[in-house]
Amino acid sequence: MLTRMTSQRYMILEELQQGRRHMMADELYRVVRKKMPRISLATVYRNLEFLSAAGMIAKLEVGGRQKCFDGDVLAHAHVFCVQCHKVDNVILDSKKEDYPSHGVMDGYIITGCRLEFVGLCPGCQKKNRATEGDGTMGCGCTKKLLTDEQKKILQAMVDYDGPCAAKDIAAATGLEAKLVSARIADLKKNGYVDSPVRCKCGITAEGRVAMKG
Repeated sequence: MLTRMTSQRYMILEELQQGRRHMMADELYRVVRKKMPRISLATVYRNLEFLSAAGMIAKLEVGGRQKCFDGDVLAHAHVFCVQCHKVDNVILDSKKEDYPSHGVMDGYIITGCRLEFVGLCPGCQKKNRATEGDGTMGCGCTKKLLTDEQKKILQAMVDYDGPCAAKDIAAATGLEAKLVSARIADLKKNGYVDSPVRCKCGITAEGRVAMKG
C-alpha cells in the first residue's frame, strides 16, 4: 500500500529525523508551526499517528508519561531523564539475535525487545551540582522530603500489579481512602504519580527515584 506524503507529513518527518530527535506532539507542533503557521495541533496529532501506523516513525511511551515520537525506526534502546524528561538513544553492544525474538516465553511468541533506562542527563547533573546545598533542584523547584504516608502510598503502587485506585491503596496501607486521595494529589504535583488509566494511578520514574532518596 502506497503512503501518500503531503507537505505536512514531509515536514513532520523531517523534523523528527533531524538530529535523531525525540519529540512530543505539542513540542513538534510549536516547531512546525513556525514554518507552516496555519497548521493545527489536531493535524499534527493525526499525521503523527498516520506516520506511526505506516512504520515511518516510532511512537514511544517513555517513563509512563505523554507519548513522544522518534524518527529512527531501527531497533534501539532509550534513556529517560527523570528530571527534565529528555529522551536519548542508547547504543548497546548487542545483536538482535541475542534476544529471544523467535522463542516462546510463558506462552508468548517474542517478536522483539524494548529496553528503557532512567536516570539524570548530563545537563541536569550539572544544574544539580550548581544548586547543591541551597535546597533547590536543578529545575528550580524546592526539594520536598516524602512523608511516611506518601512513602506508604508509593510503596503500595510499586507492589501493586498495574495502576491502582485510592481504595486499593487504602486497603494495602491501612490509610483512609480520602486521605490517600489527598496525598496522591500532592504526589501528582511533584510528578511522582500519574494516571495512565481512568480513576487509577501509578508511580512514575521520578517517584521511584524519590523513594530511594
